[in-house]
Amino acid sequence: MQIIPKDIRNILAVRNDRFGEFLLNIPAFRALKESFTNTRLVVVVDPYVKDLAEAVPFIDEVIAWGRGKHSLLAKLKLIKLLSILKMDMAIMLNPSKEFNIISRIAGIPIRVGYNRKWAFLLTHKMEDEKHLGQKHEVEYNLDLVSLVGAKTEDKTLSLFIDDEIVKDFNIKEYNNLIAIHPWTSDPVKHWPLSNFSDLAKRILEDKDIKVVIIGGSEELERSADYFANLGNNLINLTGRTTLKQLAALLRKCKLLISCDSGPVHLACAVGIPAIAIFRSDIPGKSAKRWGPWGKGHTVIEKESLHHITVEEVLHKIKERLR
Repeated sequence: MQIIPKDIRNILAVRNDRFGEFLLNIPAFRALKESFTNTRLVVVVDPYVKDLAEAVPFIDEVIAWGRGKHSLLAKLKLIKLLSILKMDMAIMLNPSKEFNIISRIAGIPIRVGYNRKWAFLLTHKMEDEKHLGQKHEVEYNLDLVSLVGAKTEDKTLSLFIDDEIVKDFNIKEYNNLIAIHPWTSDPVKHWPLSNFSDLAKRILEDKDIKVVIIGGSEELERSADYFANLGNNLINLTGRTTLKQLAALLRKCKLLISCDSGPVHLACAVGIPAIAIFRSDIPGKSAKRWGPWGKGHTVIEKESLHHITVEEVLHKIKERLR
């Protein structure tokens, strides 16, 4: 099927998994808007990611739709909405049988995705080789949109965030503030929490530095266990920020230390350096695919996370703060 850019008025892009994965699609969104210049870009995201998606400058409308099970009525309502919006193209940036079906029933003429999960419903598809970890996730996403001729020279991450939204945290001084995100969604990517606790103690030996612990509300109990009684220069904001607030908070920090997790990509999007701790023995989970995108970041990567010491990470922090 020939694609004529001037005839494409409405594009649907689907990336409704975790917020870190979503952020790594920003260059692909930019490519779509630059290549189809008169287009309205509608993006489907997880409800938790909606407010962050609204801060991406290339997105015109956001539809919240989680990856869990949906009733037939909910699916029919979405199909009706997409029909009303008169989408010309749908791009499934994460493989989805559900959206391969929905986009077909909604009558979207150009349907793009990976050769998985009822891919016979797609008009343009490519093999899903992400598990091989041969490229960064940003590059894989750009490869997919290139199937319809979408390209960009600017592959940076970018967000529009109002810094004023961090006033609620009543942090009086942001100089020399370091963020630590000790959590991951996947246990195999987790540097021991005891290491993160020891690292925070070592950082706080410098009385001029403050440490802020960040994380989701699901980590409140563990955060209280591991980061209590570390002094007034430790600020625990676990479970207290929205994603937009977290973005604004990170922008005020000198540095983020984290395992492979969403805040690493959020730090990249707001322009602060990250020190990211990775394991290298699983190609699909390596820093080559999921590491911090862009310049000025540090990756500490070994076959076993247990081989990465607190002293090593502390050394990298001191190098960055010089």
